[in-house]
Amino acid sequence: MSNSLLKKRIPSDPDLTSGTIVDKVLLFAIPLMLTSMLQQLFNATDIAVVGKFASMEAMAAVGSNTPVVSLLGNFFVGISVGTNVLIAHNIGAREPDKAKSAVRTSMAFALAAGVFVGVLGNIIAVPIIDLLGVPAEVKDYSVTYLRLYFSGVPFIMLYNFEAAIFRSNGNTRTPLICLTIGGIFNVAANLFFVLVLGMDVDGVAIATVLANAISSMLLLHFLRNEDSVIHVNVSKIRIDKDDLTAILKIGMPAGLQSAVFSISNICIQSAINSLGAAYMAASSAAFNIEIFGFFVVNAFTQTLVTFVGQNYGAGKYARCREVVRKTLLVSWTFTMVLSALLLIFARPLLGLFTNEPEVIEAGMLRVKLLLYAETLNVLMDNLSGAMRGLGKSLVPALTTLICVCGVRIIWVFTGFQIYHTWLSIMIIFPVSWAVNATFIIIGYIYTRNCMLPAEQK
Repeated sequence: MSNSLLKKRIPSDPDLTSGTIVDKVLLFAIPLMLTSMLQQLFNATDIAVVGKFASMEAMAAVGSNTPVVSLLGNFFVGISVGTNVLIAHNIGAREPDKAKSAVRTSMAFALAAGVFVGVLGNIIAVPIIDLLGVPAEVKDYSVTYLRLYFSGVPFIMLYNFEAAIFRSNGNTRTPLICLTIGGIFNVAANLFFVLVLGMDVDGVAIATVLANAISSMLLLHFLRNEDSVIHVNVSKIRIDKDDLTAILKIGMPAGLQSAVFSISNICIQSAINSLGAAYMAASSAAFNIEIFGFFVVNAFTQTLVTFVGQNYGAGKYARCREVVRKTLLVSWTFTMVLSALLLIFARPLLGLFTNEPEVIEAGMLRVKLLLYAETLNVLMDNLSGAMRGLGKSLVPALTTLICVCGVRIIWVFTGFQIYHTWLSIMIIFPVSWAVNATFIIIGYIYTRNCMLPAEQK
């Protein structure tokens, strides 16, 4: 296919650098929301199935791994942002050969890094569980689940980078379709392994690995059959040093920023574990409800990465500013509406995970505290996404490291030691968000003024 033909086809799905904004933002973001929500629903079946049909210890074990699983997932998604931004910049600048090179490098890196992390994770699984301070009655379950989860990391890594490649070209529908198919399999396999074969945490972990394998292979199939700049020829997958450097320059800070939340949450999870199995189960169940508010925010964050990336690559600086303003407003509206609905139905939703009144009451406290403060995440994450789209990931990464990780860890080792209560450990979530949002706003204004001249039309 000639370069001239490719240039006519870029970007083909859709053109993000011209025309109206809000409708395109919604068409791009809504599949992302549904993807994240479906993924969490499917993941929640792990906890729900073992909670209902196995034991509270098995449920606590799966939940105790949530910070580690989130750390890996957030870090992988963050690094894949480098792929998204680099390809989006090349698409916006009408550089098809550079975009295709970035696609090849992204696929090769995803495969190599996924295998490395999977092997390493199996080796250090026990020390990780010990670091979390998991109670003795839960430890064996936790180790089993974590080792099996690490075995599926190559598929998770591949899926995240494949999805980022599709997003860079404006396509969020195909990853949604592939995830849905894999997720339906996950639910069916969970029930089969636990109810029919009598397995517990090992059953739900194996089901998760198989589901991720299905999703990633389906995406690979569609990339191989893609008739555009993001087409993947498996025989030509290789790493270009310059492309990898550019991807990691953007992706590593983004990955670290995402992982910082999980690192601090591991510290918080250790504090929660010290309160006992009931609070561990409550935290796990509540997380699977309140996280849907974050998914709305994150969908618009990923939207801003691609929209700002393509428009900045095309030199349309005024449109970049307009995209950020309008996306923030839409993101805030969606987040507030969903948060209100989750608050209304929180108690019956918690009842899907457990029948224990103590667990439900503790879960309600967490859900309320975090959803009331979700608006802070709109500012914090969306503006971080806008900066990443401009190719500047270091500022949001550093502010998050200091304002989130720092504040939470300091509190766990100071205030929580004095006020050793469930409320004491939960309140640090909205407090750290507020501090971080303040500095992210300052960082965005500075970055915007440096990189997006107001007079540019």
